[in-house]
Amino acid sequence: MSSARYGKLEADIEIKAPAERFIEFIIRTSELSSTSPDKVTSCELLEGDWGKKGSVISWNYVLDGNARVGKELLEAIDIERKSVTYRVIEGYLLQYYKSFKRSCEATPKGKGEEEGTRIHWTLEYEKLHDKVPEPHTKLQFILDLVKDLDAHLSSQEYL
Repeated sequence: MSSARYGKLEADIEIKAPAERFIEFIIRTSELSSTSPDKVTSCELLEGDWGKKGSVISWNYVLDGNARVGKELLEAIDIERKSVTYRVIEGYLLQYYKSFKRSCEATPKGKGEEEGTRIHWTLEYEKLHDKVPEPHTKLQFILDLVKDLDAHLSSQEYL
Protein backbone atom coordinates (compact mmCIF):
# COMPACT_ATOMS: atom_id res chain seq x y z
CA MET A 1 0.00 0.00 0.00
CA SER A 2 1.29 3.42 -0.96
CA SER A 3 1.95 5.88 1.86
CA ALA A 4 0.72 8.57 -0.55
CA ARG A 5 -2.77 7.30 0.20
CA TYR A 6 -2.57 8.67 3.73
CA GLY A 7 -2.98 12.39 4.01
CA LYS A 8 -3.49 15.33 6.27
CA LEU A 9 -4.71 18.84 5.43
CA GLU A 10 -4.66 21.66 7.93
CA ALA A 11 -5.90 25.23 7.95
CA ASP A 12 -6.35 28.07 10.41
CA ILE A 13 -9.09 30.66 10.40
CA GLU A 14 -9.68 33.55 12.76
CA ILE A 15 -13.15 34.43 13.99
CA LYS A 16 -14.67 37.11 16.21
CA ALA A 17 -16.72 34.74 18.38
CA PRO A 18 -15.29 33.44 21.67
CA ALA A 19 -13.67 29.99 21.60
CA GLU A 20 -16.08 28.55 24.18
CA ARG A 21 -19.13 29.62 22.20
CA PHE A 22 -17.69 28.28 18.93
CA ILE A 23 -16.74 24.85 20.26
CA GLU A 24 -20.06 24.48 22.09
CA PHE A 25 -21.88 25.15 18.83
CA ILE A 26 -19.67 22.73 16.84
CA ILE A 27 -20.27 19.97 19.38
CA ARG A 28 -24.04 20.53 19.42
CA THR A 29 -24.51 20.87 15.67
CA SER A 30 -28.30 20.77 15.59
CA GLU A 31 -28.57 24.45 14.54
CA LEU A 32 -25.96 24.33 11.77
CA SER A 33 -28.51 23.97 8.98
CA SER A 34 -30.16 27.21 10.08
CA THR A 35 -26.86 29.14 10.07
CA SER A 36 -25.72 27.85 6.65
CA PRO A 37 -28.82 26.60 4.78
CA ASP A 38 -27.06 26.92 1.41
CA LYS A 39 -24.36 24.49 2.60
CA VAL A 40 -26.05 22.24 5.18
CA THR A 41 -29.63 21.36 4.31
CA SER A 42 -30.20 19.23 7.42
CA CYS A 43 -28.49 17.40 10.24
CA GLU A 44 -30.15 14.80 12.40
CA LEU A 45 -29.10 13.00 15.54
CA LEU A 46 -29.34 9.26 14.88
CA GLU A 47 -27.78 7.82 18.04
CA GLY A 48 -26.81 9.16 21.45
CA ASP A 49 -27.22 12.71 22.67
CA TRP A 50 -26.23 16.01 21.05
CA GLY A 51 -22.73 16.97 22.12
CA LYS A 52 -21.86 13.60 23.66
CA LYS A 53 -18.99 11.33 22.64
CA GLY A 54 -20.30 8.37 20.63
CA SER A 55 -23.27 10.19 19.14
CA VAL A 56 -23.99 9.64 15.43
CA ILE A 57 -25.16 12.50 13.19
CA SER A 58 -26.55 12.32 9.67
CA TRP A 59 -25.71 15.25 7.38
CA ASN A 60 -27.32 16.44 4.16
CA TYR A 61 -25.09 19.07 2.60
CA VAL A 62 -24.09 20.68 -0.69
CA LEU A 63 -20.47 20.20 -1.77
CA ASP A 64 -19.22 21.43 -5.14
CA GLY A 65 -22.83 22.19 -6.12
CA ASN A 66 -24.03 18.64 -5.52
CA ALA A 67 -26.26 17.26 -2.77
CA ARG A 68 -24.33 14.88 -0.49
CA VAL A 69 -25.17 12.69 2.50
CA GLY A 70 -22.91 11.46 5.26
CA LYS A 71 -22.90 10.06 8.77
CA GLU A 72 -20.35 11.00 11.39
CA LEU A 73 -19.44 9.66 14.80
CA LEU A 74 -18.49 12.21 17.45
CA GLU A 75 -15.26 10.48 18.34
CA ALA A 76 -13.57 12.81 20.82
CA ILE A 77 -14.32 15.93 22.83
CA ASP A 78 -11.88 17.85 25.01
CA ILE A 79 -13.68 20.78 26.63
CA GLU A 80 -10.52 22.16 28.28
CA ARG A 81 -8.59 22.21 24.98
CA LYS A 82 -11.77 23.26 23.15
CA SER A 83 -11.34 20.50 20.59
CA VAL A 84 -13.58 18.00 18.87
CA THR A 85 -13.08 15.14 16.39
CA TYR A 86 -15.65 13.57 14.07
CA ARG A 87 -15.08 10.39 12.04
CA VAL A 88 -17.05 9.70 8.85
CA ILE A 89 -18.75 6.31 9.13
CA GLU A 90 -20.99 6.34 6.05
CA GLY A 91 -21.78 8.35 2.95
CA TYR A 92 -20.30 10.26 0.05
CA LEU A 93 -16.73 10.68 1.33
CA LEU A 94 -16.31 6.94 1.85
CA GLN A 95 -16.71 6.46 -1.90
CA TYR A 96 -13.22 7.96 -2.17
CA TYR A 97 -11.61 7.53 1.24
CA LYS A 98 -11.14 4.41 3.34
CA SER A 99 -11.15 6.63 6.43
CA PHE A 100 -11.85 10.31 6.98
CA LYS A 101 -11.67 12.39 10.18
CA ARG A 102 -12.13 16.09 10.80
CA SER A 103 -10.91 17.78 13.95
CA CYS A 104 -10.86 21.34 15.18
CA GLU A 105 -9.35 23.16 18.10
CA ALA A 106 -10.45 26.64 19.15
CA THR A 107 -7.84 28.86 20.83
CA PRO A 108 -8.64 32.29 22.24
CA LYS A 109 -6.45 34.97 20.65
CA GLY A 110 -6.22 36.94 23.90
CA LYS A 111 -7.53 37.03 27.43
CA GLY A 112 -10.87 38.69 26.68
CA GLU A 113 -13.80 37.30 24.71
CA GLU A 114 -13.73 40.38 22.45
CA GLU A 115 -10.28 39.44 21.10
CA GLY A 116 -11.57 36.55 19.02
CA THR A 117 -10.48 32.99 18.36
CA ARG A 118 -8.11 31.06 16.12
CA ILE A 119 -9.66 27.84 14.81
CA HIS A 120 -7.31 25.10 13.64
CA TRP A 121 -8.89 22.45 11.38
CA THR A 122 -7.29 19.13 10.52
CA LEU A 123 -8.54 16.59 8.00
CA GLU A 124 -6.94 13.13 8.22
CA TYR A 125 -7.76 10.54 5.61
CA GLU A 126 -6.75 7.45 3.72
CA LYS A 127 -7.57 7.40 0.01
CA LEU A 128 -9.05 4.28 -1.57
CA HIS A 129 -6.55 4.59 -4.44
CA ASP A 130 -3.82 6.92 -5.67
CA LYS A 131 -6.07 8.76 -8.14
CA VAL A 132 -8.35 10.16 -5.43
CA PRO A 133 -7.71 13.91 -5.08
CA GLU A 134 -6.75 15.64 -1.86
CA PRO A 135 -9.94 16.88 -0.12
CA HIS A 136 -9.21 20.59 -0.62
CA THR A 137 -12.85 21.35 -1.53
CA LYS A 138 -14.04 19.70 1.69
CA LEU A 139 -11.60 21.80 3.71
CA GLN A 140 -12.77 24.98 1.95
CA PHE A 141 -16.38 23.94 2.61
CA ILE A 142 -15.59 23.69 6.33
CA LEU A 143 -13.84 27.08 6.37
CA ASP A 144 -16.84 28.65 4.62
CA LEU A 145 -19.14 27.09 7.24
CA VAL A 146 -16.97 28.59 9.98
CA LYS A 147 -17.39 32.05 8.43
CA ASP A 148 -21.19 31.62 8.42
CA LEU A 149 -21.11 30.30 11.97
CA ASP A 150 -18.97 33.21 13.14
CA ALA A 151 -21.46 35.69 11.67
CA HIS A 152 -24.25 33.88 13.53
CA LEU A 153 -22.38 33.61 16.85
CA SER A 154 -21.30 37.27 16.67
CA SER A 155 -24.79 38.54 15.86
CA GLN A 156 -26.93 40.32 18.41
CA GLU A 157 -29.67 37.68 18.11
CA TYR A 158 -27.31 34.97 19.38
CA LEU A 159 -25.77 37.00 22.19
